[in-house]
Amino acid sequence: MLITKQKREPRRARQHAAWIMFDDDFVNHECQVLDVSLNGAKLVAEIGVEIGNRFKLSTAPHALARQRCEVVWRRGKMFGAMFIG
Repeated sequence: MLITKQKREPRRARQHAAWIMFDDDFVNHECQVLDVSLNGAKLVAEIGVEIGNRFKLSTAPHALARQRCEVVWRRGKMFGAMFIG
């Protein structure tokens, strides 16, 4: 039986600001994008997020176009977000 390892999407290193907005909140929380792929991003922020939290991510603080995301892992201030819908 041959077991194949699933290849991870290529990730592009980034070091730029982004903003998070939770559905039940009208405040933009600043974060840093560390890397990004087609399916998600690695972010670092001073806010408390838990695995399963959903939020919207934008590259401008008051942008109308936002990417819906879900937190899939967390290590300290760093967390991984999967792009959804």
